[in-house]
Amino acid sequence: MASLGQFEQIQLEVEDGIAILTLNRPESMNAFTGRMMYELIEAFDITDANDDVRAVIMTGSGDRAFCAGADLSEGAKTFDYEARSEEPDRGDLEDLQRDGGGRVTLRMFNSLKPVIGAINGAAVGIGVTMQLPMDIRIASETARFGFVFNRRGINPEAASSWFLPRIVGISKALEWCYSGKVFPAQEALEGGLIRSIHKPDELLDAAKAIAREMADNTAAVSTSLTRQMMWKMLGASHPMEAHIVDSAAIYRRGQSEDAKEGVMSFLEKRKPTYPVKVSDGMPDFFPWWDEPEFKWIG
Repeated sequence: MASLGQFEQIQLEVEDGIAILTLNRPESMNAFTGRMMYELIEAFDITDANDDVRAVIMTGSGDRAFCAGADLSEGAKTFDYEARSEEPDRGDLEDLQRDGGGRVTLRMFNSLKPVIGAINGAAVGIGVTMQLPMDIRIASETARFGFVFNRRGINPEAASSWFLPRIVGISKALEWCYSGKVFPAQEALEGGLIRSIHKPDELLDAAKAIAREMADNTAAVSTSLTRQMMWKMLGASHPMEAHIVDSAAIYRRGQSEDAKEGVMSFLEKRKPTYPVKVSDGMPDFFPWWDEPEFKWIG
C-alpha cells in the first residue's frame, strides 16, 4: 500500500483505488483526541482530492477496539472545554465550543467518496457516533457498540441526533441513547446499525469486496454525485426538491463522456472505462445546497 500523508494518530494508505483509513492509537484502544479530529478531517480532504481513491474504508488498529470513545485521561475536565482551552493544539475557546466529533462527522458527510466502516472491536461514544455518516458499516463478531453519553453526564454528539434516528428509527435511537448500554454486534445488526457480521480475520477483506464492487463497475462522478444526492435529500421537505436535483443530474451527466461509455460498454459487452474525474468533472450545478434558492432549468 502507498501512504497518503504523514499523521501521528491515524494512518491513510491506498491500494488499487481503495483508501484504508486506520485509527492508530492501539495502546489507548484508539481513543479519540483533538489531534485525531484534525487528522481525520485532513484525511478526507486528501481522499476527496485524489482521483485514484474510489472508496474509503475506516477501521481501527489492533484487535481490541475500533475506537473506545473520547480519551478520558484528563479526568474530570475531559469534557470541560473552558478548563482545557490553554492546551496545545486545541485552538481558541470559540473553536473549542464546537463539538469535535461533529466536525469530523460533518466532514465525512460531505465526502465525495463512499465511506465503509469495518468495525473491528469496541465502538462506544464518539467511536460509534463517528460511524453514522458512513455509507455502509460492517462489524467483527467481537465488536461492541454503546451510545454511553448519558452515563457520563453528557449527551449524544457528533450530530448523532440527526443521523441516528434516520438510520435506525427514532424508537431504537432513543432506547440506545436513554440506556447508554453497551450492546453486541448482533443487536446492532438487528437494529439496522450495521449491514453484516464477520469473523475478525475476514472483516477487512469483506469491506474491500464491497469497495471493489463500486470501484470496478461504476463511474466515479456518478458515485460521488449519488452519495451527495442521497444524503442531502434526507433533509428535504418535499420530493420536488429531489426531482429538481435529479433532473439537473440526469441532464448534465447524460451529456458526459461517462454516459456514452456506459451505454457503449454495455452494448459491446465489455468492462467500461469511465474517463471523467471527480477533481474536475463534477457537474456545474454542484454543490447545489450552497444555493438556497436553487431552481434548475435546462
